[in-house]
Amino acid sequence: MHLQSAISKFLEYCEITKNHSEKTIENYHHYLKRFEQFCGKDLDVEKISMPLVQRYRLHLNRFMDGYNQPLGKKTQVYHVIALRAMLKFLIKNDVKTLSAEKIELPKTTQRSVEFLTRDELERLFGAVDTTKTSGLRDRAILETLYSTGLRVSELTNLNRNHINLDTKEFGIRGKGDKPRIVFLSEQAATKITDYLSARQDELKPLFINTKRPRASQEKPLNEQVRLTDVSIQNIVRKYALKAGLVKKVTPHTLRHSFATELLLNGADIRSVQEMLGHSSITTTQVYTHVTNKKLKEVHQRFHK
Repeated sequence: MHLQSAISKFLEYCEITKNHSEKTIENYHHYLKRFEQFCGKDLDVEKISMPLVQRYRLHLNRFMDGYNQPLGKKTQVYHVIALRAMLKFLIKNDVKTLSAEKIELPKTTQRSVEFLTRDELERLFGAVDTTKTSGLRDRAILETLYSTGLRVSELTNLNRNHINLDTKEFGIRGKGDKPRIVFLSEQAATKITDYLSARQDELKPLFINTKRPRASQEKPLNEQVRLTDVSIQNIVRKYALKAGLVKKVTPHTLRHSFATELLLNGADIRSVQEMLGHSSITTTQVYTHVTNKKLKEVHQRFHK
């Protein structure tokens, strides 16, 4: 089987059998196409060998992108993970090729997460002018991100009928189409209510652009007015600058802050894993910086 055909069959498997998200499939396609460009689309997968993989990894390490910047170590690892996933698929389907287990992943330094303190959060929320409808919307967005720990894509996909402001909880389907329950704080529910009360429309999306959309035949009106991931990122960045925060603040920073606050107040890591929608506890363990702080407090209290 030629490499081009193998990649195509693997991506179909990811879409239909594994039910991976569109973004995951897009990433796999990107990483595997780079391997194809390196090896040639007509390469027989039977000829994929450890020396070839080693040359490819060296190529990745020396590769320069369109901005003349090298690929980050983490990005290089993602390329190798995609290759291993495809090889596992081929072996499972009795296609003779290199065993994925022979390719070791390099050790990467454990990432730390950036989060906001309570004071920084108050400054961020306080930077919003809520005398305008756009300000009511932006405050509701910030409060919702922090209250729920939603990913930005999960937030932008919300419709009005998705949320129950009485029970302050609702279900979503997150990354990998995984369902989970999300909870709103009293303050977040109040801010959403204030925003919706100021709206003069019956449009479905929970958060919409305040500017009148251009006439378009390509998208229905509801999707034209729905805020995009980039719009939400720009809103968060705008108020972080206005609040004078020196940290890089993104929607994901508020997700990190949500998880950190839970752990600092005694939540167990398994519960936090569920609320964040992480498939693996390993992903949630990046919040060990919180545990470290608690260890320091114990040391100071009992070591004299």
